[in-house]
Amino acid sequence: MGNQMTEMLKGTLEGIVLAILARRSAYGYEITAWLRDRGFSDIAEGTIYALLVRVEQRGFVDVEKVPSEKGPPRKVYSINAKGRDQLAEFWRTWTVLAERIEQLHHTDNQQDQGA
Repeated sequence: MGNQMTEMLKGTLEGIVLAILARRSAYGYEITAWLRDRGFSDIAEGTIYALLVRVEQRGFVDVEKVPSEKGPPRKVYSINAKGRDQLAEFWRTWTVLAERIEQLHHTDNQQDQGA
């Protein structure tokens, strides 16, 4: 991933992780693996763990410690009502932003074609 992609991703990663957790509960490594499987190969596991700490502190997720076959218990994260509200706000903001960016892109393409 290029530097520009990394910077853009930083601003949206919280919403992306909440969207993943809206599908099902997961622990940090599962989230990282899911993202990597979908082309976000440069995401560091530490980035996801730091983000999970933030969303937990902000009250967007519930956490359950589940025994692990290897090592200490895993923290499994589940989105809660406050997190669903935050996710809904993320999607509203994303939609508006994406529409405005698309308008800019469309306008630039028309200018490039001499329209």
